[in-house]
Amino acid sequence: MAISSSARIYPGVVLGEGVEVGDFAIVGHPYRGQAEACVATVVGDGAVIRSHTVIYAGCRLGRGLQTGHGALIREHTVIGDEVSIGSGTVVEFRVTIEDGVRIHSQAFVPEFSYLKRGCWLGPNVVLTNAKYPLSPGVKERLRGPTVEEGAMIGANATILPGLVIGRRALVGAGSVVTHDVAEGTVVAGNPARVIASLADLPY
Repeated sequence: MAISSSARIYPGVVLGEGVEVGDFAIVGHPYRGQAEACVATVVGDGAVIRSHTVIYAGCRLGRGLQTGHGALIREHTVIGDEVSIGSGTVVEFRVTIEDGVRIHSQAFVPEFSYLKRGCWLGPNVVLTNAKYPLSPGVKERLRGPTVEEGAMIGANATILPGLVIGRRALVGAGSVVTHDVAEGTVVAGNPARVIASLADLPY
């Protein structure tokens, strides 16, 4: 285990074997309204938490997690094994990320999103969860997108709230997705439209 002397590890954090925590990283940061004196935060074996990453209390992070510099993971998020979260990416609270997911730098993953096994988010991808931001009762209606197994979302794409990106679908770079995307479908544009099947690509 290699923990930088400038890192801050809060009470209640359980670090697995061989975990590395870089300079000025914070693990187990208390969240607003936290009632418990000590909320468990678990980081799996072999995780690499790079400098200036902040992980809030109540997260459960799997084996082999890798964070880039300055990543943020909010409270009560569950992350599987062998997940990579790029520099400057924000993962909000109560997100579920399954094994083998790759999130590149500067992505935004809001509350209640669900990223399934092996999906891929390119740089600057933005998922959203509020259909009408700042409307009355909006907090009770938040619905993050679901990105199904093996789906791929290109750089700078935006996914609207509650949508499902189907298994092994491909969203082109810069797209704005306003409807569900079917399994194995390639979509692109603003608004995104079907342009091909993944089976038709030299992939």
